[in-house]
Amino acid sequence: MLTSRDASSLVVDHLCDQARGQNTTVACFYFDFAAQKGQTSTSMLGALLRQVVDGLEEVPEEIAQAYEYQKRAIGERGPQLSKIVKMLQITSSGRRTLICIDALDECVEKHRVKLLDSLNQILEVSPGTRIFMTGRPHILPEIRRHFAGITSISISSKRDDIIRYLYRKLDEDTNPDAMDSSLEADILKKIPEHNSGTCVEATTLRRLLQVALTDLHLDSY
Repeated sequence: MLTSRDASSLVVDHLCDQARGQNTTVACFYFDFAAQKGQTSTSMLGALLRQVVDGLEEVPEEIAQAYEYQKRAIGERGPQLSKIVKMLQITSSGRRTLICIDALDECVEKHRVKLLDSLNQILEVSPGTRIFMTGRPHILPEIRRHFAGITSISISSKRDDIIRYLYRKLDEDTNPDAMDSSLEADILKKIPEHNSGTCVEATTLRRLLQVALTDLHLDSY
């Protein structure tokens, strides 16, 4: 069994392998609940831009000039959100680009709105760009409001799957004496029959890969 974060990492790794040598850029960003304050829409898109630019053989003149201008600005402040979106539009319009965003639900709501709007602007002028996102189900309606025709996959697991996963993790515990039979029984009672986003079956992972590769003309999994 895999956690949803493990599955996302495997998808990104596979996409990077498939994109190698095919004039395709893969850029990814992982939202972290513990770092919410610093993970704004601007910082996230800026991180994606750096990955895209690093993958280019030649940096477009407009982008090179924009970075040079920012270096000369007071305090070497970074580009504003609108400038970053424009630069991502330039870099992604000329080559196939896959943007992977993990745990979107952990992005602060006010930043998430700006982020989704910015990504939609990029898609409008970059027909070769695809976006692969993971997150808990409650943000799906929000995503649908920004993007038309999206494909979504619901990941859930049964109680037995979760129990097997927990036992495997306990076998790896460096302090096994911390768990006794009473605590174990209490934990097992609290595990629901179905749970969303906890573990990923191999068949679901395969489907995630197929969706991520759709329309990119890359080799299928």
